[in-house]
Amino acid sequence: MTAVTPMPSPPPGAGAITRAGRREWIALTALMLPLLLVSMDVSVLYFAVPFISETLEPTSTQQLWIFDVYGFVLAGLLVTMGSLGDRIGRRRLLLIGATAFGLASVAAAYAPSAEALILARAVLGVAGATLMPSTLALLRNLFHDPGQRARAIAIWTAVTSAGVAVGPILSGILLEHFWWGSVFLVNTPVMVMLLVVAPFLIPEFRDRAAGRFDLLSSLLSLAAVLPAIYGVKQLAAHGFAVWPVVSLLCGLVVAGLFVRRQHAATHPMFDLRIFRSPGVSGSLVANLTAMFALVGFAIFTTQYLQSVLGMSPLRAALWSVVPSLAVAGAAPVAVQLGARVGRPRVMSGGFAVAAGAFVVLSRARADSGLVVVLVGAGLLAVGLVAVLTLVTDTVVGAVEPEKAGAVSALMETASEFGGALGMAVLGSIGAAVYRTQMGDALPAGLPPGAADEATQTLAGATVTAAHLPGGAGDTVLAVARDAFTQGMSAAALAGVLLMAAAAVLLPRLLRGVGHVVR
Repeated sequence: MTAVTPMPSPPPGAGAITRAGRREWIALTALMLPLLLVSMDVSVLYFAVPFISETLEPTSTQQLWIFDVYGFVLAGLLVTMGSLGDRIGRRRLLLIGATAFGLASVAAAYAPSAEALILARAVLGVAGATLMPSTLALLRNLFHDPGQRARAIAIWTAVTSAGVAVGPILSGILLEHFWWGSVFLVNTPVMVMLLVVAPFLIPEFRDRAAGRFDLLSSLLSLAAVLPAIYGVKQLAAHGFAVWPVVSLLCGLVVAGLFVRRQHAATHPMFDLRIFRSPGVSGSLVANLTAMFALVGFAIFTTQYLQSVLGMSPLRAALWSVVPSLAVAGAAPVAVQLGARVGRPRVMSGGFAVAAGAFVVLSRARADSGLVVVLVGAGLLAVGLVAVLTLVTDTVVGAVEPEKAGAVSALMETASEFGGALGMAVLGSIGAAVYRTQMGDALPAGLPPGAADEATQTLAGATVTAAHLPGGAGDTVLAVARDAFTQGMSAAALAGVLLMAAAAVLLPRLLRGVGHVVR
């Protein structure tokens, strides 16, 4: 087969579409290396925190930033980096990001203080923001045939999901044998491998008509995304407060200024005309909704395994991989079904499966064991990964290859917002029900402060129960576990309503989106 060249593909109807050959599929394998590591870095710190705390002795605020700075910087720079890649070349940006990611990983592994680790994690976020849109945009350039591109995106989606699931397990295994810095150091040899093979396997692509890079638009996008993400995450973690709401509103105001500038600019960072393409707006809404449910409910299943069933972190991580195994089959099956019956129907069906999954999860109780949660989580992963696979293919395939960087960054930004909103909304529902149930069911006569701590979170109730004498601790723990599952059930029922609404409304939003050509 003819290999893909750096020239743009012909528009539909202008000639034969170049099909990818062996070189392009090998290049896809190379692109999966940075994607896997970037998605793993979101969750790789889960088990390392106690070891980092013992060595670096961070304050509670510093510990929070060690966790969050990577995601904040990553989300804030996605649009900027997608636009930059369109201008300077996606492969060039990929190699620059891979170099920075490898070096920052070494810096993080050997960080002598909490401040140094926070800085290294911030640089990792900058580098990660170059890698995520670059891999998806290069995939759009390598695979011009719609059927081949759909299969490649299915692989891309599966690898992203696998990275998030594998991160905690890899972290646990490394910490069994090495020091905490090893969870970062594992990144470096993979990035070195990418730097060696990418120049030979991946052609360069850029948008030669993109114009100059718009620094002011870049600053506006950063000033819009960062405070909005920060506000949503703070609301998710601590409930309603004035400053997170102010931060969120400031982000939305700056986002309006960003959109206004894109309308007026001769060479905008982000071409708003892509929203005229059939299905783009609806697909972005579907993407945000799917990530809302997938990420927003993950915190419940994790706590259920550890705090309700009493599993160790590593054992809980291993069991949490079981639902992810179904993802490997869900993505390619969704592509095949989309080719036969149309993507809107398959995505609507994916949301319907997710609604059924939430029905199953709403039945989980403290004594129901593993089966209910694993079945529910597996169905949720299958339904929503099918949606995400076809959504990505729809949006990326709707634009010219030269514009793929910006639209890829938009997809990733929507994913970040969806996940943050899911944690905020579903987490708030679960927390409200938990506090109500605990206030009514706690036994009388607890020591001062113990009732307040137990009423806030299940983790607080677990700590409180460990310090109570006699059977009082067992009573508090049993009550807390029951209250948590009641909150989990309420959040799941909210998920049922949202997924059912998405299943009904999505075909209307995606009117005009047809089949994938095989």
